[in-house]
Amino acid sequence: MKPENILTTVLSSSELPTLPTVASSLISLTSQEGTTLSDIADLVSKDIALSAKILKVSNSAFYSFPQQISSINQAVSILGINAVRSLVLSFSFLSIKGGGKSDRFDFQKFWERSLASAVAAKMILDKVKGADTEEIFVSGLLQNLGELIFAKTFSDEYEKALSQIAEEQGTVVEIEKKILGVDHCFIGYEVAKSWGFPDVLLIPILFHHDPLQYTGQNLKIKTTTSAVYLSDILINILTSRTPEEYHKQFHKEAKKLLGLSSADINSILSNLHHQVDQAAAYFGLHIEGTKSIQEILQEANIKLGLLNLNYDQINQQLVQAKIKLENLTQELQEKNKILDNLANIDGLTEVYNHRYFQNNLDQEVNRSIRHQTAISLLLIDIDYFKKFNDTYGHQAGDFVLKKFCATLQENLRKYDTLARYGGEEFVIILPETSEGEALLVGEKLCAAIENASFVDLNNEYHVTASFGLTSAYPATIDNFNKNNFINQADLALYDAKKEGRNRVSVYAPKKKWFDF
Repeated sequence: MKPENILTTVLSSSELPTLPTVASSLISLTSQEGTTLSDIADLVSKDIALSAKILKVSNSAFYSFPQQISSINQAVSILGINAVRSLVLSFSFLSIKGGGKSDRFDFQKFWERSLASAVAAKMILDKVKGADTEEIFVSGLLQNLGELIFAKTFSDEYEKALSQIAEEQGTVVEIEKKILGVDHCFIGYEVAKSWGFPDVLLIPILFHHDPLQYTGQNLKIKTTTSAVYLSDILINILTSRTPEEYHKQFHKEAKKLLGLSSADINSILSNLHHQVDQAAAYFGLHIEGTKSIQEILQEANIKLGLLNLNYDQINQQLVQAKIKLENLTQELQEKNKILDNLANIDGLTEVYNHRYFQNNLDQEVNRSIRHQTAISLLLIDIDYFKKFNDTYGHQAGDFVLKKFCATLQENLRKYDTLARYGGEEFVIILPETSEGEALLVGEKLCAAIENASFVDLNNEYHVTASFGLTSAYPATIDNFNKNNFINQADLALYDAKKEGRNRVSVYAPKKKWFDF
């Protein structure tokens, strides 16, 4: 069958996936000149469930914005039209389930791999200086869209192709062309084109197996296509029988296509499994704990070393390999702990960063609900810090920020969490602490800061700080909302500043409890 006939059959098939109304309308709307941010926000807001998902991801470590995003209008304004379109498409496609007749095609595994590819593509492009990363996630997610379409519209023929692919009788593209007449790159591209996708999303689908085929001059499309191609190699390390081959290929191709350094490449390889697991949680996709690439390569080397050994040698090698693997596992755990700290620690003040605070607050709220205990939150702002920087310079300001945190830390319990919220704002989580107890802590910290002397060589600095306090028993409140909890501390902080600064203000709602 000729490619054009296959395409006609696919496009007219009742099994062809259809885009949800909001996603379809959004693609059409964003292709029109004169479309405003308000137009996009109004469209997305019509789907309440989708809006909630987008806000959840917008406020997660996936973006790590310091401020809270509380509405779709705000999300569109901060993230941008393309990024919101990317999120809408991502959630829309991840909602597509099975339904074809294919027995070999595993829809769950397909979306697991696609999500991992999307995460990998974003991590890769994040390392390219000046690259536009707004839509790379959805580009990585949809690179193998054609496979999904084949499984739903040409299930019998695709069964044969999958069988030969499993037996490694050729490359995926070669086998698809031999049996179906076209490959999944072509089909995915043409179907997405019929949906009205822009070129920046279409071209990576068409050329994700060979980015050098793209001869256009659009730098954004070129780098996006290269990143999507590299993401497929990276995911092959996680899923193939010969991960070491793809590991070498990724090193070589990442340097050649995007000029990534060895440090950039090692950072991607070390953190990929963590990022994939986190993204799965953000997008509501259940994925079993992903193995680290280092662990996968170690297992592959052990298996390779066991080939061509006799029984006694195998037993001896297995014992030695087990010992070595245990040592390597311990070493890997220690290194992962260091990497986790680097990802969670603010580089200047050496306290936890905003991302860690958000995740830790979720955990502490859940623990508070389970144990039916109180939890308190202190939001802290150094008084007149902009004026301090203007007077003494930013180096002095950085010095004071670091010493300020050290002073707070000295006066906290081991299980309290101090984090940098943003700029000169800090936040403290006080588990199992009532309002009265937290007020004593806040006043103690306020006094400690006021009385502290920050001495740098021949210079001595003094600052004060304002504290906003809120407390709650989450177990007694229906649908307790973390974001509202933080907002209460922010309102209390505002009151402390309004009342003259250098003091602790307690959130006082107009009624006994706020609405969640």
